[in-house]
Amino acid sequence: MPAQNLQIDGKRLWDDLMATAQIGATAKGGICRLTLTDLDAQVRGWFKAQCEALGATVTIDELGNMFARRPGKNANAALPPIAMGSHLDTQPTGGKFDGTLGVLAALEALRTLHRAGYETNAPIEVVNWTNEEGARFAPPMLASGVFAGVFTPEYAYARTDRDGKTFGDELRRIGYRGSEKAGAHKLSGLFELHIEQGPILEAEDRMIGIVQGVQGMRWYEVTVTGQAGHTGATPMHLRKNALLGAARLIERIDAIARAHSPDAVGTVGRIENRPNSPNVIPGEVFFTVDFRHPDDAVLDAMEAKLGSAYLDCLRPLDLNFTARRIWNAPAVKFAPALIECVRIGAQQAGLSSRDMISGAGHDAAYIARVAPTTMIFVPCRDGISHNEAEFTTPDQCTAGAQVLLNAVLEFDRRLG
Repeated sequence: MPAQNLQIDGKRLWDDLMATAQIGATAKGGICRLTLTDLDAQVRGWFKAQCEALGATVTIDELGNMFARRPGKNANAALPPIAMGSHLDTQPTGGKFDGTLGVLAALEALRTLHRAGYETNAPIEVVNWTNEEGARFAPPMLASGVFAGVFTPEYAYARTDRDGKTFGDELRRIGYRGSEKAGAHKLSGLFELHIEQGPILEAEDRMIGIVQGVQGMRWYEVTVTGQAGHTGATPMHLRKNALLGAARLIERIDAIARAHSPDAVGTVGRIENRPNSPNVIPGEVFFTVDFRHPDDAVLDAMEAKLGSAYLDCLRPLDLNFTARRIWNAPAVKFAPALIECVRIGAQQAGLSSRDMISGAGHDAAYIARVAPTTMIFVPCRDGISHNEAEFTTPDQCTAGAQVLLNAVLEFDRRLG
């Protein structure tokens, strides 16, 4: 069958999306499937069984990254596989499509090749990267980062969740610490399909985002320390209120991002107030900071302003602090050859498209350091993501999967 006649089965893809959404389903229609939990193990088992049913060989590396391979025409050729995939872990109140669409669309593309008996030049692989979200174990994109040499396996194994459980122990517990060394798995290229997680495609009525790269991102952890005391017995002028200092810092963080508009964003997404009692002055506050911008030099400037803000906001309140940068993902430019394959894939499918930069981090950003990489975006309703209300239509999911398949086949043709 000619490559241009290979068509994704959109209903089968949608059925898979809805079926896997039951693994960790929330009452509000989303998914809570944190990495290395029993639910993560359950969806991994489902994915592995589906791939093996197609005759694919599933290998797992030491970080739990999963690779399902369908061989190319010459099983003995040295041509590395073309990979497509994303991640199956979610946020605590995540949606049905973030990450999952990329894995299941790649699985559906593999099914389409299998059922048509189509032979590619290179092997084709579907990948499930471990801990993309970073919701349980920070930083995000941890396992793809080890794969790309950004982090060591030992660093990853030592990451702890808020309950003190380590990544390494939990990986062993669910049975997904494989024997293959992370990064030993060579790739000819990686295509990652994802929902946009923003409003641009929907606002412009475009179906496909041809992603040129990913903006730079930095995460910080901050602890402000004061002195706990009785709310009724401690005069205002004698207080060391850690929450007041944190509040002033949070406002300053917002101002730093606004000062570098329109491309900069800054967010405090997690905050823990201690002892968190109604009649105790807060003695300690922990929070996270997320800065993003397409230009690393601008991120340097934002980071410098954050450093000044600690002293400006906390010193007048007689508060102490500790702060550390826990993640630095420089801005990424994707491979022009793969971007061109996506453009051709969208044209072959007759779909409207636009070039864009990803505002969110993705595993593809790290893999770009060790293999040619690009991404494909499809719209999500109102630009909502990391939210149980996240929604992408069946037609949009099918369109993204079709462009993914078309792009992979175009790249395979060039490798052959």
